[in-house]
Parts: sequence; C-alpha cells; structure tokens
Amino acid sequence: MEKSGLDSDGRQFKNAEEMWREEIGEEGDLQKKNEWYQKAVGYWQNVEASVDGVLGGYGCVNETDIKTSEAFLKNILSERFASSNSASNRHLVALDCGSGIGRVTKNLLLRYFNEVDLVEPVSHFLEVAQTNLNPEHIAVSDDHKAANFYCIPLQDFTPEEGRYDIIWIQWCIGQLADDDFVSFFKRAKAGLKPSGLFVLKENIAKSGFVLDKDDKSITRSDTYFKELFNRCGLYIYKSQDQKGFPQELFQVKIYALTAEKPKRNYGSKSMNRSIRQCNKPSIIM
Repeated sequence: MEKSGLDSDGRQFKNAEEMWREEIGEEGDLQKKNEWYQKAVGYWQNVEASVDGVLGGYGCVNETDIKTSEAFLKNILSERFASSNSASNRHLVALDCGSGIGRVTKNLLLRYFNEVDLVEPVSHFLEVAQTNLNPEHIAVSDDHKAANFYCIPLQDFTPEEGRYDIIWIQWCIGQLADDDFVSFFKRAKAGLKPSGLFVLKENIAKSGFVLDKDDKSITRSDTYFKELFNRCGLYIYKSQDQKGFPQELFQVKIYALTAEKPKRNYGSKSMNRSIRQCNKPSIIM
C-alpha cells in the first residue's frame, strides 16, 4: 500500500496505520472508535436533506453521476443475468448503502430493480427518502418499489442472506475504518444471490489517502482500495472512471466487485489525470 497521506488541514502521516491510531486508537479501543462514528453521523445530521445537501453543494453533478452509473449498471445486468433467465424475467433486488435521501434509488435503481432496500444512519435523510420514494410521488410500475428502510450504520449492518443481485455502495464507505470496511464486505457477501455483485462508487485520492477532519471520512487511493479488496476476498469484475465532474473535485471511480475470480479481466485503465483534492461531493447519498 502507498504509505503516506494527509488530512484536510495539510498534516502529513507516514502511513495509514499512524493516522488510524490517532483517529480511532489502538485495536480494541471501542470508545475512541465510537467517537469517530458519532462525529461522522453528527456532521451529516446538520446537513440539509436535499440533493444539494447530500452532494456537498455540488447538486450540479447529479445528472452526470446518474448517467454514468446507469450505463455501467446496464452493462453489468446484461452480462451477469441476461444469459440465463432473462433479466426482464428475473425478480431483481438491490441494496442501496449510504442511501441518504434516496437519490440513487429514485433516479436509477428503481428503474431496474423490482425491490430496493435502503440503509442509512442519518435519520432525517432516511425520513425524506421514505417520502420521496412513496409510490404516489414517483413514476414507476407497480412491481418496482422501495421495500425496506434501515436506519443503521454500515459497520453494524448485516444484509439478509441471499437477497440481493446488486449491493450498491456510493460515497459512504469512506466513513468506515479499514477493519470495519473488511468486516462489512465479508458479512455482505452472504447477502448476494448467485451471480450477484457489489458496485462501489467512490472518490479516489491521487496517492495514499486524504482524511477529512470535518466529516470523519477517508478518501483512499486506487491502490489502497485494491489492498482492501484483497483482504475482503473480492475481485474487480469491471471498473470505470467517472467523467464530466468539475475539475476541482476528487477523481471518482466505479468498481464492480465479485467474490469469484473473473475468467477474464474486464477492468479499464485509470485516466491518471491530475485533479485537485478538495471540495469533494458528500459521501452520503
């Protein structure tokens, strides 16, 4: 793993281990780790429950974000599910992690999945999601619905076994410490159906990591993510860079992850373009 990183005040860390020891204490220091998570949720409890709010003032990226995610998702659905039992005949179920106000569920997932469950630790975001996703307020068919709403942080959440075709995780995994990142994915594997996948869409640091001291989140580099995927026993089935965001934002990357080693490499090369690491979108959607 790339060693060095920095925080939002510009402080340098020799490695991630040094940063985590300071932020969450030594292994077994549950009080300090709980403080990390409480501060993170507390930050978002003071954010307006709107598209602009959950996107950190960058509501303008919503349309571009959804368009890229939709193309990525359609490709996956056609490859993974259409060959055996057509996707149109299969009852598809998704889990939206860090769902916020239901932005991704409403604009994307409900158009492709018969049921979508939402998990979100910020109560007023989830309350707005329940309102936004009421069948009276959205134009979807009767067999597409938001089924369950869980007000639980990811580090404490265990998906129902064998329920999901896709577990979608966007702009929220940065809240989790490395050990909770690994334990979440290991638990969540059991929530996938055969051929099911994780889709992780996240901000990417150019190298190492960047700690945001305000919302208690970490932006990891591609190399950092890959090291954690390896610890989780996950393989990259496909990946893609998000394009069309303002230049001042972090690069964003989408990973499709599977617990099975792919027969061929579907991953795409990173753009390797320089993007200033500041003013990232909100990590909770």
